[in-house]
Amino acid sequence: MSSKKINIALFSPSKNPYSETFIHAHKKYLNGNIFYYYGTGYGLRLEHEQNKMPFHKRFILKIYTKLTSKSSTYIWKQKLLYSLKTNRVDVVLVEYGTHAHSLRKILKESCLPIVVHFHGYDASINTIVEDCGKYKEVFQLSKKVIVVSKKMEEMLLELGCPQNKLVYNVYGPQPEFLEIESRFSKKQLIAIGRFTDKKAPYYTLLAFKGVVSKHPDALLLFAGDGVLYNSVSNLIRYYDLENNVKLLGIISPEEYRAILKDSRAFVQHSITAANGDMEGTPLAVLEASAAGLPVISTYHAGIPDVVEHKTTGLLSEEHDIETMSMHMLQVLDDLNFAKKLGKSGKLNIMENFSLDRHINNLQNILEKVV
Repeated sequence: MSSKKINIALFSPSKNPYSETFIHAHKKYLNGNIFYYYGTGYGLRLEHEQNKMPFHKRFILKIYTKLTSKSSTYIWKQKLLYSLKTNRVDVVLVEYGTHAHSLRKILKESCLPIVVHFHGYDASINTIVEDCGKYKEVFQLSKKVIVVSKKMEEMLLELGCPQNKLVYNVYGPQPEFLEIESRFSKKQLIAIGRFTDKKAPYYTLLAFKGVVSKHPDALLLFAGDGVLYNSVSNLIRYYDLENNVKLLGIISPEEYRAILKDSRAFVQHSITAANGDMEGTPLAVLEASAAGLPVISTYHAGIPDVVEHKTTGLLSEEHDIETMSMHMLQVLDDLNFAKKLGKSGKLNIMENFSLDRHINNLQNILEKVV
């Protein structure tokens, strides 16, 4: 790895979404001078506004635009190009294929090497893929295209991305999760994430319902928010599970780690949504495994890439709530079995899916394309 710090322009469609901790990790840990551009269209901003275009240049640009009848987008594009040039950006990292598609023309005009990082929905939702022209221009523009699951790699290959541009690089959990020493002190299962179709929280709830008769003191905690939140809340009331299921809303990473320390397992019944939406590799799965908890989930997207069935967790087919319920019972019935799975999971993350590995791989990619 080069000793000289490179100048990296990091583009993200939004500034600080609570669920996108992987973007915060890129911003924090990449070894370079990071210029963080967030937002879309006219709302695109550079954090701290380094080297903002001087007033006289903006004035001349406005006059030129009027005289030449340039489109209304011309000014902000020129401002962005000016910013990239004056900040001496060496390489551009774009989070999400959709964002790269929206910026494709100006990124091409910049003549800078481009690396595009796909994450999940951007490679799977049918209408989005079609609206982005199946990413034909993005693939042509990019030096490298990063994917976070083997399934995503297959999907982008089918769309026409050249094999030599694709790089498989799974996220890594923050090191604080590896420092957790799980106590397994409660009959408690934890699910965290957005309440969306692909995470199917209602399936997790229905699977848990099947264990309450045998373990009436078991507790399921849901953390997060989303469009299905009220539906899950209604199901909890309908099945009279208010004493066994708690909706926590959005919690901090510190609160999540405290819950993991006392829980018996992490649970999430991920599925492919009707519109094609899929996970990449859920960071929460990696975090829970790093904390030493068994992961109870599904054979979906990147989950089986990082969770080995019966070794670091227990996996069922999508929509199979009976098997997931049985897996919940296994870790609630047998504490030693749960601890064995959790111990193997932590070791797996340390050896194969650490944050250091993820960042080092990404750093090498960025430096090689400069």
